[in-house]
Amino acid sequence: MSVLPMIFTSGWASGINAYAVVLLLGVFGATGLSDDVPGALQRTDVLIVAGVLFLCEAVADKIPYVDNVWDSVHTVIRPVAGAVVAALLAGESGSLPELAAGAIGGTTALMSHLVKAGTRMAVNTSPEPFSNIVVSTAEDLAVAGVITFAIFHPVAASVVAAVLLGLGVALVVFLASRIRRFRRRRAQRRAERGMAVAEAGPPADRPVGGGR
Repeated sequence: MSVLPMIFTSGWASGINAYAVVLLLGVFGATGLSDDVPGALQRTDVLIVAGVLFLCEAVADKIPYVDNVWDSVHTVIRPVAGAVVAALLAGESGSLPELAAGAIGGTTALMSHLVKAGTRMAVNTSPEPFSNIVVSTAEDLAVAGVITFAIFHPVAASVVAAVLLGLGVALVVFLASRIRRFRRRRAQRRAERGMAVAEAGPPADRPVGGGR
């Protein structure tokens, strides 16, 4: 129970950027800022791989439609990463608390991943690329800020994560309804234009050569 707030927070953050979570926790543990980070996350090879993958995500996540492909690939990776990180935080390998922690972390990561993917699909309906950069940067900063906050104030950070998750779900539902309404109106306008052209009929035949 004592690590439950950290498990929930890391799960939420893993659903947005799992590599950033592993990298941040590993750095905090390796530098001695936290004694609660498992040794497996502090390994040099883990930190190097997490750092390289984080840089790849930082680029791919800011390119329209490439981010959708990246999110599709990570539909499995992020929840699994959230479950693994949560299980490591719980400790006691093979115990019931570890399994429960993995389930909580994985489920929370899946929910936040779906929110992220849904938001990006909505953002990609915008013709300009700058909104992707702004949203991606905001997500990265949110993950970094909340995970850092969780190291020192895990309970408060879990409340922040829960609020952000709830707001994200509400935002995706709102954006989805707006997009559906926009598509219905566009289809209706196209149908009306098609009917207007059909009612006008073909253009009148004109004599060729201007005969008298």
